[in-house]
Formats: sequence, structure tokens, C-alpha cells
Amino acid sequence: MLATPMKIRLLSDTRIESSKVLLTPQEIQERLPINDREAETVFQGRRDIENIIDGNDKRKFIVVGPCSIHDVNLALEYAKKLKKLSDLVRDKLLLVMRVYFEKPRTTVGWKGLINDPDIDGSFQIEKGLLTARQLLLNIAQIGLPTATEALDPITPQYLSDLISWSAIGARTIESQTHREMASGLSTPLGFKNGTDGNIEVALNAMEAARSSHCFLGMNEKGEASILTTKGNEYGQIILRGGGGKTNYDFETVKQVELQLKERGLPQEIVIDCSHGNSSKDHRKQKEVFANVIDQIVAGDSAIVGLMLESNINEGNQPIPDDIRDLKYGISITDKCINWSETEEIILQAYDKL
Repeated sequence: MLATPMKIRLLSDTRIESSKVLLTPQEIQERLPINDREAETVFQGRRDIENIIDGNDKRKFIVVGPCSIHDVNLALEYAKKLKKLSDLVRDKLLLVMRVYFEKPRTTVGWKGLINDPDIDGSFQIEKGLLTARQLLLNIAQIGLPTATEALDPITPQYLSDLISWSAIGARTIESQTHREMASGLSTPLGFKNGTDGNIEVALNAMEAARSSHCFLGMNEKGEASILTTKGNEYGQIILRGGGGKTNYDFETVKQVELQLKERGLPQEIVIDCSHGNSSKDHRKQKEVFANVIDQIVAGDSAIVGLMLESNINEGNQPIPDDIRDLKYGISITDKCINWSETEEIILQAYDKL
């Protein structure tokens, strides 16, 4: 005898409070389509990064921008400043704007613009996706390539056509779901070492993502699908420190290069100047950045890129009860260096190179 509808209801979705149908990726892309100029910005950004990785472009790329995006007007102001700086250093450095919409939390907290765009616990995710896509279009129109963390495996279907570089974060690096997703992303991407400083997990992720995978996912029509990937050969390890230790120093970088070689993986390294490498002190990013640039000047060709957390103004701020009390230009997640310091250290790197 088949179970009655009442018994089925007692077995399924017992902790789901509500469900709401979301616009499909195709519908959101049709509402906010990409034009030729924007597409060229994204495509050129990906091609430039791939050429840097392949050694066909001697520049280095720098992923720089706010820890997370919470104010689109602030993000656009930052993008315009970064574009001017980018034009000044473009013959030696490729600047890629950090545009992070999703934030992994150790316990609980604000999960980013997509999850909660109004920063009030209303979780208007559809609004968040539309807001994020419009911002990416605007930044691409300015002429800047963008980078983000691939956190939710569904989100790339909505936004990945506007991203030039992606990262798999330290909290998700061991996840099979994220390694499978990485193998199918259209962007070059970096794999961060674990939060405890474990490098091996990032090497495993790089190797896994270079292979073909078959897994459950969602297509652009919003349909549950079986996705088969080709594998992504443009992966880099991101050294971000952890476990109370840094890992950007000359000796560690050389050790990681050897580990990559022994695994048959490309010797391509990105240094995150924040997080564990700055001991979570944003003011130390300048010191880390300068040290890494010196390693590059000294001849280390394995370092292909760097990451900086930067905003209009320095530091961070708690989320107030009244969102109108937020101070403009200051992060609501990790602490950032301010714009003037960002400009200063990038121009100093340009002169050194």
C-alpha cells in the first residue's frame, strides 16, 4: 500500500519553512543582457589572465577591491578609481576588481549581497541576483575585468558570463561539490589553502578540477541537470596563510613550487596579502605586498598574481540596527586598506617592476 499524502508530508521537508520559485538564469540574463563592449571586457580579462599564466604575457595580475560588496554606488566609485589606476600601470600590471557577492561564515552573519541585499535579514535573493548582475554589467562597461569567489554552486549560472577570474575559498576547498564546479567554470581560477594553512588540500583541489566530472546541477533554464565538464587547466594555488602562520615568504613559495612540480601541476602561485598572511591586520598588507613584489623582481616567475582587500576608506564597521547609519566607503566584513594606500603600493610595485 502506498503511503498516504499525510504520511508523506511527515517525512519530507520537515524543517523547510517556505519555498519560493526563483527566476531562472536565462530569465535574469534576458532582463539584464550583456552587450558587445561588456562581453569584450570579460573576454579580454580572461584571455589576459590566461596569457599571464601561460607565460605569454610578462605582466602580473592583481585582484584588488573590497572584502565584500554591500553598496553598489560605493562599488562603482571604487571601480572608476581603479580603472584610472589600471590605465596607468597596464603595461606591467593587470588590475582585476574584486567583486565578492557571497561570504562564507564560520558560524552565522551577513552572507553577502546576493543572499541579503538589503542587509536586514529579509533575504531578497532574487533582488540580490539582479543587483549583482547589474553591477557587474556596469563595471564591465567601465572596462574593468572582475573577480569573485564561487561559493554557491548555483550562482555561476546567473553571473559567470560577467566574471574574468574566480576563486575557491579556504572554507570550501575540500568540498567535492566545489571541485566539480571548478572543473566546469569558464574562468581561470585560484584555489586557496585551508584556513589552518594546509596546502595539500589546495593541491588536491587543483588536480581534481583539471579532470572531467559528471554531477548533478542546474542549467540556464533552471532545470535539474546532469552536467559533464571538460576540466579546467587554468588553476593556480592561492597562498593565504592560516593556522597562525604566514606562507608568502621566499622559502615557503619555493617549497610550494617544488610540491606543484612533484604533483605534475603548473607552477603558478597567487599570494593573498590579507587573511593569514597579514595576521588579519589589514595594515600589514602593504608589507606582504612589497615582499612579494621583491620576490618577483628577484626572478620568481611562478608568482603570477596577488590579492589585496581594499576600499575607499580604511578598516571595517559593524552592521548597525538602522542601515542608514552605515558609514560610506567602509567594509562591513573584513578590514580593508584605504584607496590612497592602495594606489600608493600599486604605483610603487609598478616602479619596482
